[in-house]
This record gives sequence, C-alpha cells and structure tokens, in this order.
Amino acid sequence: MSNVKKATSALISVFHKEGLEPIVRKFQELGITIYSTGGTEKFIKELGIEVVPVEEVTSYPSILGGRVKTLHPKVFGGILNRQDNEGDVAQLEEYEIPQLDIVIVDLYPFEKTVASGAPEQDIIEKIDIGGISLIRAAAKNYKDVLCVSSMEDYNEFLELISSGNGSTSLEDRKHFATKAFNVSSHYDTAIFNYFNQQEMAVLKISEPRGKTLRYGENPHQKGFFFGDFEAMFTKLHGKELSYNNLLDVDAAVNLMSEFRKDGPTFAILKHNNACGLATRDSIHQAYMDALAGDPVSAFGGILISNVAIDKPTAEEIHQLFCEVVIAPSYSDDAMNILKGKKNRIILIQNETDLPNTLVRTCLNGILVQDKDHKTDTLIDLKYVTKKEPSKRELEDLIFASKLCKHTKSNTIVLAKNKQLCASGTGQTSRVDALNQAIHKAKNFNFNLDGAVMASDAFFPFPDCVEIANKSGITSVIQPGGSIKDQLSIDYCNENDMAMVMTGTRHFKH
Repeated sequence: MSNVKKATSALISVFHKEGLEPIVRKFQELGITIYSTGGTEKFIKELGIEVVPVEEVTSYPSILGGRVKTLHPKVFGGILNRQDNEGDVAQLEEYEIPQLDIVIVDLYPFEKTVASGAPEQDIIEKIDIGGISLIRAAAKNYKDVLCVSSMEDYNEFLELISSGNGSTSLEDRKHFATKAFNVSSHYDTAIFNYFNQQEMAVLKISEPRGKTLRYGENPHQKGFFFGDFEAMFTKLHGKELSYNNLLDVDAAVNLMSEFRKDGPTFAILKHNNACGLATRDSIHQAYMDALAGDPVSAFGGILISNVAIDKPTAEEIHQLFCEVVIAPSYSDDAMNILKGKKNRIILIQNETDLPNTLVRTCLNGILVQDKDHKTDTLIDLKYVTKKEPSKRELEDLIFASKLCKHTKSNTIVLAKNKQLCASGTGQTSRVDALNQAIHKAKNFNFNLDGAVMASDAFFPFPDCVEIANKSGITSVIQPGGSIKDQLSIDYCNENDMAMVMTGTRHFKH
C-alpha cells in the first residue's frame, strides 16, 4: 500500500475553536466527512458546514456531564484499525465502524487553569481524558491516521492538506505523531507535578518550547534553550542571544532581584559574577560607580538596571562594548542611542515569576535543590563583637551580603557606600578570595578604609579578618558556625572591628 493516503473522514474535538474555521471549510471543499462532539459540533454547524455527531456513530449520548463523549469502540476502532490488515478491515465492516483518517484535538487547558488559581475541583475537571486518549490512539496509528494535537499546529496542517489536496505522506503523519506525543507527555507531566507536591522524590521535567542556539559554551558544542524567553523579556534590538549570553542574563536577573525594592541600582556582570554594582540616587550615577568597580572586566559584559534607563545613562553605556543591556524600560532618547550598535542586545525585563527549584546534571543523574530564597536582613544579624557596626556600615553589610549570595564560591565581597569595591570569586581558598579582592580594589584606586567585608561561609581561622583589618576594613558579615568562630571574634575585639553573623551560609557552586 502506498505511503501516501488521501483522507476521506476526520474527527474533530477541541477546546479552543480559534483557527479551526479555515480547516473545516477546507474539509468541506475536499469532501472530507467531519465527525464531532459537543461544543465543537455546534461550532461547525453554525458555520453552515455539515457535521456528523459522534452520538450517531456510537448510539450513546454525551454522558456524565460531558466526561464521556468519545470513549467508545466505534470511535477508537475507527482510529486504531490497521488498513493493511484484512481482519481489522473486516471488523470495521462487521461492526459498522467508520474509518477515521484525521483526528484533531485541542486539550482542556489544565496548566492555565492551575496558573489562574482556580479551585481544585475546576482544576480536576480540566484533566482531559477523552482528548488525551484520542491523541495517543491517532499518533500510535500514524501509518494510517494523521493527528493534529494542538491549535498551534493548525496553520501547518492546513498548508499540508491544501497543498496535497487532502493527501498526506507517511513522513507527514509521523511528523505530526511526534508532535502529538510531545503534547501528551507534557500534559501528563503537568498533571503529575500538580499532584506531587514533593510527596514523591520523582523528577519530571517537560518544556515544549525549545530553541536551537548557534552553539553551546564553545563552538564545537551543540546548544539549546528550553523555556519561554518571550514571556520574560521583550527583545528590542540586537543579535540572537548565545548560550553564554543566556547564562549571564540569568545571573544578572537573579542578582538584581535582590535590589528590586532598593534605590536606583546598576550591575555589570561577566561570566556570571558581578564586576560592578552600585546603588545611588540616580541610575546615571549608579552606572558610573558600577563601572568604576572594574572597568576592564566590564568590556563585553552584561548590564542590568532596576529602573528605567535614561538618556545620560545610555550615553555613557554607549561608550562601552557590552553584549546585553537589561532594564524594565528605556526612554526614547536612550533607545535611539543604545541602538547605535547593531549587535548590542537590548532587553526589557517583564514581570514574571522565576523557578523555585534549580536543576543540573550530575554524574549519570540530576541534582535538584530549592532556590536560595533567603536574603539576609537587619533582623537576621547577630552582633557578636563588642563594637557594633554603624548605620552606614550596616547598610553596606546588607548590600555586600546580597551580592555575595550571587557570587561563585569561595567568595569575598568588599563594599563601601553601597558600591562594590571588589570581589574574590571562585577561589579554592577563602584567603585567596580575600587577597584577590584587595588586590583588585587597590588596582582600581579604591580606598578600603571603612569598607566592609562579606563572606559566603564561615571563617575557620582568624586569618581573613586579620588581612581585612590591615587593609582598612572595619566591619564584617559572615554566617558563622565554625567551631573556631571565637578566634575571629577575639581578633575583631582586639582590633576595634565589628562583626555580625547571619546564621545562613550562601554557597554557590
């Protein structure tokens, strides 16, 4: 039997009717018999197009409040029969089962109903039974049946049957079957994850929106992004984002989430770590002071603001080669300036929720953890030294702690007047991290007298506070928890330093 099959009949049962009219009119033009149920049947009739109610085939009405409409051997027999099997064909004739060549289904919107905050009973009623069964049956029997499993595929399907005059190839049907199993598996995953509120240690991830990137971290690696980037950002200008761009944008967004309620704040990131950060009375000054933190590393960096970017700020940014600029909005003048570099990526960050869990591959499996939602605040601080931080130092300590949380371990962050002076990132020794930070700060002419130091984990020895003190640092924030905490406390007391402990470690590997 030829791989090319001409359709003579179709079953349509959809939730969303948008985009369906051109298809049913094309069916009418091609002489394809249409079978349908409930609201879909009514929709087709109102178009003045002939449709056969499924009840006429099954001799059963829609029952149980619409929960059972298509679940019947005469429906599934019409879908699952093998047209090259003499026994199947004979049984179709014996039981008067119509052959169904095309099945179009659009499932109940389960995920949207959950996201809407609807009561549980409404959510349960949006678990599609008949529709998902029709999709599985039609996709399984792709040798003989073409399955359209989502309204997103209506246009592609319409072009296919129009160009083929109702005929499809085996490759066409297998292509749509692949799409169908993607829909069904994602649907089942969403339902399971709704029910499994950490009751079972089971990981099911499904993201149907995927994009092929130019390459991965390096040109010899393939790269993909799975997610709804357009929901989170409006891209106004520039080239396509790369794998590395996306990682840096993720780091930038997570860092800036700590400063959403603060004054105008600007951050510059490179390789997932901040090389500049400042909070000021104006975004222009915040940018200038963030850039001063490390103008060398800022080259080719990712820039992010927590407020609108204005013309003066854009004029300064335009002098720097940077990959991406992110802000909640831009003035018209700022946009005109920033668009002056054709490859510069300009993004508006939309109000969207970020995931609550972090997932990464590990060995031959996957690691999953809760996101670090803990942000150190003044009420978390335990004052452990005789000297307490001043009001200005407390503000800087919280500022530095927020930044430290989003910097690769081992890390030390030095800050003064709500400005990042320098950080030591990703070092195997905390002493190395501190020495790196001090060296960078001095290299860019920062005066560390009165600066504060933040550490992502405790000090097992007093060496770090001693090095910090000799560089002019006067106040320290750290989680504490070492059996030798008292050694660091004693050094601070002996050298007129202030230290506070948060009780919360912020490792970032």
